[in-house]
Parts: sequence; structure tokens; C-alpha cells
Amino acid sequence: MSILKGRKLKIALIIVLLLSVGISFYSLWNYRGESSSISTSRPQQTFKPGERFAQHGGNHSPGREMSPKHDLTLDAKAGSPWRNNVDNNKGGMHSFGGNRFDRSASSSPYAVPLAVYTVLFFGVSAAAYSMVICKNARIQEKKKSTLIWMLLGAGLFLRIAAAPWIPGHPFDINLFKSWAISAANNLTGFYSISSSDYPPFYIYILYMVGKLASVSTMSHYFTLLIKLPSILADVATAYLLYKVARKYVSFEMSLMIAAFYTFNPAIFINSTFWGQVDSFFTLIVVAAIHLLSQNRMGWSTVLLAAAVLMKPQGIIYLPVLMFELFRVKRLKSWFIVAVSGWVTALLIVAPFSFGQDPMWLFKLYSRTLNEYPYASVNAFNFFSLLGANYKQDTSKLLLFSYHTWGMLFIVIVTLFSWWMYRKGRNGKFASVAALVQIAGVFTFSSSMHERYLFPAAALALLAYTYLQDKRLLWLSAGFSLTIFINTYSIFYNSVNGGAPYNFTLFMTSLLNVLLCVFLAKVVWDHCFLKVRHGGVQDCAVD
Repeated sequence: MSILKGRKLKIALIIVLLLSVGISFYSLWNYRGESSSISTSRPQQTFKPGERFAQHGGNHSPGREMSPKHDLTLDAKAGSPWRNNVDNNKGGMHSFGGNRFDRSASSSPYAVPLAVYTVLFFGVSAAAYSMVICKNARIQEKKKSTLIWMLLGAGLFLRIAAAPWIPGHPFDINLFKSWAISAANNLTGFYSISSSDYPPFYIYILYMVGKLASVSTMSHYFTLLIKLPSILADVATAYLLYKVARKYVSFEMSLMIAAFYTFNPAIFINSTFWGQVDSFFTLIVVAAIHLLSQNRMGWSTVLLAAAVLMKPQGIIYLPVLMFELFRVKRLKSWFIVAVSGWVTALLIVAPFSFGQDPMWLFKLYSRTLNEYPYASVNAFNFFSLLGANYKQDTSKLLLFSYHTWGMLFIVIVTLFSWWMYRKGRNGKFASVAALVQIAGVFTFSSSMHERYLFPAAALALLAYTYLQDKRLLWLSAGFSLTIFINTYSIFYNSVNGGAPYNFTLFMTSLLNVLLCVFLAKVVWDHCFLKVRHGGVQDCAVD
């Protein structure tokens, strides 16, 4: 066992934290990218009801035309930070401020430094793994909690420093800005004045962002404000993983888990670079699964309902809640879950429902789920491995269509998760069941986007905490690698919105398939080797 002197580590973290704070203030002080205030004095007619502004999320089918021309123009006197015209562009090309762009041009000056950082990150992570796992390193420090706060602070301020200067995905960022302004002007009438394909929950977050952006001193940082909820969620998820791990594993391992997530390039390319909201969604899912593992089904249901009302793929995790209900076999639990779910849904949805068709929410979900009728939508998975990226899901693969195969795979994955849960006979299997759900559905189902696998990196770390199988750490690293490559490829190197069938796509898709098989092997081992001998045992905390 090697001993690491906490004083040296603390000094190093203090230096990193001070540097990150200094760089952050310097960055914000010198950033003047959006120099005008934003008016929220009148509704912004961003879209006409029933019309599609464009394919959201930046995933556009090659050669498909955009919907009829829309003009998003803020009052020039109010200080418009952007003017957005969509002119029937083809093949995933869009216009912002009169300039056409292809997705491969997004933030391109930062592509090489990010790739170099990623290589260094995985190298340092391997060294840290060797020290903590193989050499059983221990940190001598009385106030260990200060180390985690300095680490998280450094991760937060470095993100804040970088976020304003990296424009993000131009289409997604501008669409979120549009929604934020619409929500700030008229929250309850949001779905009447925009054609957002997002369910209601995240609109509340965009409402707060829009209100902040309307303040003249804050309007300069609209891009940062759009990214900030996900940036904060990155740090909050890392802290949550640390707190859970601290109950079951050593401080050194807990700190390594938090550091791995905080500085993981697969995580901040999504929030800080792209400007997407998967980090916020992942925080909700991870917290919900943790609460479920602690038999707090009411609060877990509240968060799972919020996840479904933020993104439709939240439905992927609902079977895990059902597994736990079947396991405990208590009528009271069913009642608590039903009441918690319905009350949460009512509170989130009701403010948007006045004057709407009674079935408006179901129509929104139906429209969103049917928006991308393809075998794969830039997801490096099994169907992309077969060369079916952006191939119509009605096309045949052997006996069935891609869509039918996708639905069959969802059933198979869910049945496997249920079988595993029954064999485990322990609520602590909720995290690995959630990991099986997202990894299996992403890899083998149709209509998957490149970012849908994102929660797997955090869920694998959570599953390691409960099951303490080192192979789950390898899986977290493996999924982090494939998530990063997939996101990086689409963000920087996609052609007209679609990923070309090349070596990168083939190898990453194959790796995702192999990781799923490896995950199934890990689950199989726990069900037949460990659970029969007394279940999952907690290790002592140092």
C-alpha cells in the first residue's frame, strides 16, 4: 500500500482551483460576443403552431429540405444578439445571421486541443486507476472533504471559462435561445407561440435562462447562460456519485470517481462544447435510480416522471421502477408510485395546458417519437455497424424492418433486465439494470441519436459503487470513450448532418456492441456467482 500525502495533493488542487477561478474571471471580463440586451417586453413569434422550424438536435437527414421559411427576428432596438433565417436549406445546412454553416464547422478551432486533452485524460485516468486499485494508495489528510470541493470547483470554473468562447452547435444553441425568450415572454402560452418538440419540464429551466438573459448586464453571456444548467448538472452529478460512493468504498476511490466524471471529455463536450442538455437529464436519472436503490420509491418516481417530461427517452428507465415494485410486492408502494407520478406530471404539465387540445401532450410525444423514422440517427450502434445510418426504418433487414427489429430488441433487453433484477433480489441492482436498459436500447434499437448513450458513463460508476465490480469501472471508461468519439465525430466531422460510413463509425459501433456483450457477462456473473453466496456485500469505509 502506498501513501499519498494529502498536503501535496491539497496544494496541487488549490493551485488548479485558483488558476481556474482566475481564468474564468479573465474569460468573462474579456468576452463581448453578445453585446446587446434582449427584450422580453413582447411575445417572440418564433414559429407558427403546427410548423416545424427544423429538425431539432442537429440530426438532419441528408438531402431533406427544411420546413417552410421562418424568420426569427428580435427588435433591433431591443438589442438582438442574433437574426435567424432558415431558407429551405438542404442536407443539414442552415443559415444564422446570413452565414451558412455545416455541422463539421462547429467550433472547429478547438477540435485538435480537445482530442489531445482526451488522450491525456484517459492516460491519467489509467495511472490513477493503477494507484488506487492496484497499489491500494491511501491519502493522508485530516479534512478530506476539502479535496472534493476544490476538485469540483476547478471543474466548474474551467467550464465557465470555456463556455462563452465555444459557440456550441449553432442550430441547437440558437433554438434554445429562441425557446428561452419565448418562455420568458409567455410561459403558459409557450406551446402556442413556438413549435418546440421538447416536453414541458426543461421549458421551466429555459424560462429562467430567458429571464436572466433579459437583464442588460447578463445579455452578453446568453450562450453561457444556455449552457449553464448542464454545466452545473455536470458538477452536481459528480458530487452525487462521490456522496453515494463514500458510503460503500474508500475515500480515494470516491474521489477518483468524482474526478473521472468531472474532467471526462465525454461529459463536457456535450454541455460546454455542444451546448446540449443531456447532463441535466442524466442528473435527474442518476438521482432517481439512486433513490430507488435506497427504497425511496416516492421521490424516485417524482424524478423519473420529471425525466420523462424532459425527454421522451426517459421512458427507457421506467421498467426499472416496475422491477422494484414487483420485487417488494407491497400495495402501499404501488399507491405511492401512482400518486407521486400523477401529481408530478400534473404540476409540470398543467400551466401549459390552458387553451390547449386535451390531447396536446400525447400529440407532442407522438410527433417527437415519429420525427426520425430511420434505423439510426448518427448513433454509432448495431444498425450503423450494418451501414444503416439514416436508412429508413421501414427498410427490410432479413425478415423484418429495422423498426420491427428495434422494437424486438427493446423487448429482449427489458426482459433480460427483469430477469437479472429477479435473480439479484436486491434494490442495489437498480443501477446496473438502468445501465443495461440504456446501453442495450441505444445499441440495438432504431431511431437512436448520437447523444442517447450519454447517461451510461454515470450509471456505470453508480453501479460500481453498489456492486463493487471493477469491470464496471472499465465499462464506464469504455462507454465514455464511445460517447466521446460519437459526439466528437458528429459535432466536428459529420457531412451535411450525417455521419459517413468510415473506419471511426465502424470501430466505435463495434465497440459499443462488444461493451454491451461484456455488460451482459458482468450481470450474468453477479446473478449466478455472487448473489447465491449472500448477495452484494458493502465494504468498510476507511
